[in-house]
Amino acid sequence: MQEEKRQVKAMGTIIQLWIQHEDPTPILEAAVQQIRAFEKRFSANDPASDLMKVNQNAGIQPTKVAKDLFALIALAKEHSLPEDSFLNIAMGPLVQEWRIGFSDAKVPTAEKVTELLQVTDPQQIELDDQQQTVALAAGMSIDLGAVAKGYFADQLADFFKQSGVNAALIDLGGNVVTFGETPNHADHLWRIGIQNPFLPRGNFVAALKIRDRSIVTSGIYERSHTVDGKTYHHIFDRKTGYPIESALASITIISDRSVDGEIWTTRLFGKKPEEIMKQLSQLDGITGLIVTRQGQLLYPSTLQPLIELPETNQKS
Repeated sequence: MQEEKRQVKAMGTIIQLWIQHEDPTPILEAAVQQIRAFEKRFSANDPASDLMKVNQNAGIQPTKVAKDLFALIALAKEHSLPEDSFLNIAMGPLVQEWRIGFSDAKVPTAEKVTELLQVTDPQQIELDDQQQTVALAAGMSIDLGAVAKGYFADQLADFFKQSGVNAALIDLGGNVVTFGETPNHADHLWRIGIQNPFLPRGNFVAALKIRDRSIVTSGIYERSHTVDGKTYHHIFDRKTGYPIESALASITIISDRSVDGEIWTTRLFGKKPEEIMKQLSQLDGITGLIVTRQGQLLYPSTLQPLIELPETNQKS
């Protein structure tokens, strides 16, 4: 059985792929082509993407989209509707106005933020299951940045399994999926490092021992913009239009599906640590850990056997 790695720059991050298979090269090449196709369909920054066609038709007409794009928009809308959810895929106008994470990032005027908040109601996303169309009110735009990488990771994992891959590690920058056994540890469990939000990349607060699961981490350190000594991160409050004022520095979700990890890292981000711990305990098949701005590492007791604290917490 051969092992092979591939690195791809796409989706605003560095994607790392590792697989174990008798003939890994053509499978990895096909996976890279899939990544390029995903990016082309789902990007909110490419004017020619399928998603941007939906946004460009806002207030004009419904747009027929591919089955996978429709499914992801429908799933993300469902999780954007609860009043206590900090996920809202209709925040596209504000995301594009702030541009945090891009070279032209800025702080909008309070008047502009107030204006754009008027076109961020996810209930105004109209979906037609039969026609597979998406319609938006004038001025609206969808941004799938909070969910797309998880969806892509799940699709890649399914492709690898269908291709007969024995084991795989898919790392989409803060979003990791594993299946099969790692050859690097006697217990065959992968060690996935959880970034320390207060230190440079590669410094971990802990490592999680997993197999056949996904780990998604979201934090205020990922993308930010500093103006006049104040730092603004990329996770927005749907009520204020400004970056969320949260007690969290980061949140990590462990789940079977990576898209669920993406959804819940954002849905929960603005809640108090104790509220997050309580809600995680009520979710089926989903758990997680948080790092507070004070540097506390909090997680449920059920996660204790899977956690390694520093010294042995290298990703592998």
